[in-house]
Amino acid sequence: METRLELDVLIFPDEVRIVTPEELTEWELETASQVSIPTVRLFVALYPYNPAAMSPNYETAAEELPFVPGQIIKVSGDKDSDGFYHGESGGLSGYVPSNMVAEIPVDDEYLKHLLIQQGFLPVDHTELSNVASIPDDLVVRRMVALFDYDPWESSPNMDSEAELGFRSGDIMYALGEMDQDGFYYADLHGRRGLVPSNYLELLPWN
Repeated sequence: METRLELDVLIFPDEVRIVTPEELTEWELETASQVSIPTVRLFVALYPYNPAAMSPNYETAAEELPFVPGQIIKVSGDKDSDGFYHGESGGLSGYVPSNMVAEIPVDDEYLKHLLIQQGFLPVDHTELSNVASIPDDLVVRRMVALFDYDPWESSPNMDSEAELGFRSGDIMYALGEMDQDGFYYADLHGRRGLVPSNYLELLPWN
């Protein structure tokens, strides 16, 4: 029966010798210190962003992350030369324009975990322009569409242009309470309008 012995060796110009346990430990520590682990940071979206319509990079828009104001995005590493971070949110990952988000200064890992689970924060829009504000005390519900909805074909209202069309499986955010006609005012990838509650189902944050 053949027996094999594996040894770690150091190769020098004038000799080859077996590495001592101390030298091996020192080398492992030195190597570990040189490997940088990206720091996970949390950002909150300040503006609605739909890459297909808004991205400055037409060719790479499909690799970018869509989001709505208040959405929490987990970012690893620093922004690239084009000013984009790489982030994750809602089970999706992609590039995130740095001028559309703000960092949430959180050092506590458990608090980070809770914020990621929550998935959404009210946003203070006092310094933003051309963005409809979300008051801090507004109830925001995460909803998923059960059916396709085309306001022009299915709406019972005369002013159907105030409504949003959507497809089954779309995730949107209902801002506030349902009105007397059974409609929510919602945000879908940055588009806002009325949506019928009977086409939607509440989607938990976690």
